[in-house]
Amino acid sequence: MKRIILVFLLFSSMITFSQRFKVLSGDLKNLKEISEYNITFDYSDLVVHGYESEEEYLAEKMDKRSNEESKAEKFKEDWYLDRVNKYEPSFISYFNERFKNGEMKVEKNETLQFTISVKTIWIYPGYTLAAVEPAKISAVLTFFETQKPENILFQIEYNKVIGISKELTYDQGNRIAGAYEKLAKNIVMQLKRL
Repeated sequence: MKRIILVFLLFSSMITFSQRFKVLSGDLKNLKEISEYNITFDYSDLVVHGYESEEEYLAEKMDKRSNEESKAEKFKEDWYLDRVNKYEPSFISYFNERFKNGEMKVEKNETLQFTISVKTIWIYPGYTLAAVEPAKISAVLTFFETQKPENILFQIEYNKVIGISKELTYDQGNRIAGAYEKLAKNIVMQLKRL
């Protein structure tokens, strides 16, 4: 029994440690009166775990599929399409569902006065074999005036956010989308404190 408790405590502390955040600029209180945000996603200079660059990761994964060129190209195409088709909708949907009374919402709408920029800086895609190893992401969320991006109200970095896994999935895009859901959950928890 003591071993089970020890393993549970160790596992819990690893999860807590791996999902830490750091305020980089501004103050959460600056967001108190804001109820809607434009949202943008930035993947420039993204690093994939274990690789020097995103390009190196894609080259290796495509090389493994080089015996069937169509599979290699499909992998690369899906890598980029999953951003718009899976990651971003997962973040937006999770965020908006947590504010059921419309207290706050995000949408892609450049006419809104305030914007949240979600800049992904690191991805661990995870894997599915006999078990699921969830994806993880690190990202910087910047809240600013849409017309004055230099006017940063609040900026926070989340490090190694572990994805929400609802089911056994072999789809890498779905695993990574789970990490964007968890990222949304983390920022929603902060915003609900206002």
